[in-house]
Amino acid sequence: MSIAPDRPLLPVIGHGTSSPCSSGRAALTCRYRCGDACAHEAPNASSNETFADVMESALSRRSVLRAGAVVGAAAVAGAGLAFSPAAAAGPKGRPSGPGGPAGHHGARTPKGLRFTPVAPNVQDAVVTPPGYDQQVVISWGDPLFRRTPAFDQHQQSAERQKRQFGFNNDFVGVLPLAGRTRLMVVNHEYTSETLMFPGYDAANPTREQVETAWAAHGLSVVAVREDRRTGALEPVVGHRLNRRFHTTSEFELTGPVAGHPLVRTSADPAGRTALGTLNNCSGGLTPWGTWLTAEENINQYFANAATVADPLTAKRLARYGIAGTATERKWERFDDRFDIAKEPNEANRFGWIVEIDPYDPTSTPRKRTALGRFKHEAAQPRITDDGHVAVYMGDDERFDYFYKFVSAKTVRTGSSASARRHNADLLDEGTLYVARFTGDSPAIEIDGTGRLPADGQFDGSGEWIPLVSGRRSFVPGMTAEEVLLFTRLAADTVGATKMDRPEDVEPSPRTGAVYIALTNNSNRGAAGAAGPDEANPRKANKNGHVIELVERRGDAGATRFAWNILLLCGDPADPSTYFGGYAAQDVSPISCPDNLAFDRYGNLWISTDGNALGSHDGLFGVAVEGPERGATRQFLTVPTGAETCGPVIERDRVLVAVQHPGEKDGATATAPASTWPDGAGRVPRPSVVAVWQRSGRSIGM
Repeated sequence: MSIAPDRPLLPVIGHGTSSPCSSGRAALTCRYRCGDACAHEAPNASSNETFADVMESALSRRSVLRAGAVVGAAAVAGAGLAFSPAAAAGPKGRPSGPGGPAGHHGARTPKGLRFTPVAPNVQDAVVTPPGYDQQVVISWGDPLFRRTPAFDQHQQSAERQKRQFGFNNDFVGVLPLAGRTRLMVVNHEYTSETLMFPGYDAANPTREQVETAWAAHGLSVVAVREDRRTGALEPVVGHRLNRRFHTTSEFELTGPVAGHPLVRTSADPAGRTALGTLNNCSGGLTPWGTWLTAEENINQYFANAATVADPLTAKRLARYGIAGTATERKWERFDDRFDIAKEPNEANRFGWIVEIDPYDPTSTPRKRTALGRFKHEAAQPRITDDGHVAVYMGDDERFDYFYKFVSAKTVRTGSSASARRHNADLLDEGTLYVARFTGDSPAIEIDGTGRLPADGQFDGSGEWIPLVSGRRSFVPGMTAEEVLLFTRLAADTVGATKMDRPEDVEPSPRTGAVYIALTNNSNRGAAGAAGPDEANPRKANKNGHVIELVERRGDAGATRFAWNILLLCGDPADPSTYFGGYAAQDVSPISCPDNLAFDRYGNLWISTDGNALGSHDGLFGVAVEGPERGATRQFLTVPTGAETCGPVIERDRVLVAVQHPGEKDGATATAPASTWPDGAGRVPRPSVVAVWQRSGRSIGM
């Protein structure tokens, strides 16, 4: 395929003093980012069988399942992929002692990972390997438009914030422009009001504070120019493509749910125009040059769900974690749309994948309802063998699911007006699937300790279960529109696999294998909760894991797949960890994988959220192919209280979003827990950081 240069083909809680999460995340982060999700029962109370149950009932079919997995792997190899999970997983079993598998000592470090690993640390800085430089590209409050005041924490207002870079940057994407100018797109997931506003009274926020927070949520599009002498990037203030989207910007609802009675409100009786986008976490870039952004923890913004009397409506709200009376931010005091008692359908207008055309400064972003509604962590596209687009999506909640959407139409290449019009609606019609993972080991061998089963791997086969295709529902008792509005309930009904917080997902541009970050799940195996299964094999999984999924024949449009666990994260000295068969004493400790990216050499890069090992969060490179498969090396750490987001791995530069620096329990705007990035006496600011090699060499070389 080829595409015009301007549309490039891209590779494709309670408020206590400690967090209720099993990770190292602060309670303050839980409070503002996800509404204390881990302090409450997981919304998935369904009784669909776990895959330990499936294996228990399928032992008589074990040989058939094994044969199927072998056939699938052979088909993948026949399709020209560089490996199958079974072939690439490296040495079987875990040898005795802490050393892990032999045979890796003295082996050549893979291209792209040739740097001195950063040691775990708690420095209030972005710490990088020796020989690397870094620069803050842009920070919360920096101007995007001309005649915009510089950031001043004591003078923040809604009008200023609408013209400035937003708060708590998460996803970062980079698109080409002419010459050395690039177009950077960034999500602003949530606001931390107690760190933003001096003297903030959480019980009585002012209208100005609330409206400033509305403006600090959302999205930024900003042109950046590369310094020819270094790897630095400078924002181009006032560039014609710079934009800010926030909580009062207009977004169009498209696809099967647009206009449905359950998305109509008093302000929008047609049900086609939603104001704002909330809690945008990760995202993706499409092959036709647009940006996908994911609405995640939308539940925390809506008040008074406890007043709902209708049982069906109450069930639907509860499944999405929408509960209680007043919200933390008290937005319902200033806009009725955040009050379920007054606007019962407003919440249904959030929880979608949003598509933005950053090259068209007049375009209206579109909420693509055909991709389903849940707590979207990400949306990563890949082209199928026959030209359709598959979009992979995780639902970031304990015991929730992994999804795929396949478009009904094929992608058109080129920059003609007809191609642009065709691709503009590509994500409005297609089939939405949910994943079922089946292990190939007896249930007795999956004991929750992380000990490998007798065959030496956590692996198996799986299927994509169709939920809806266009206006056709495959879920008994639910219309197509209901499946898309209440996708979690539909997936409960068909028996999808309950996962350990599936977050970001990334298809490898070299092999087509799909990688899924499962951040953690402290409730796995707890009383009344789902127990371990081969795809989620550890009880009280505080460090998370990474799954590698290969679809049948290597085709993103396939409905069958093989899978294995690449990493069981944690302290390498812990026998419950696993690094793709690589020697445990030779890897960096890694905990709570979150965002994923690939480099040009095929290495998987992982950013972390909530390190449970006592170090600050970081960015890691992992080899996924060849004899060094599983080699895990830490590239950087972020400052006190921060999370590593993004990332973007280019030939000569790494970009990361440093989210919520200084977000520690007890911290305030006047008593910050971090001095990054501006130094003592200044409030910490979420920022995008660029890192490059001082010698001018490529990253990791």
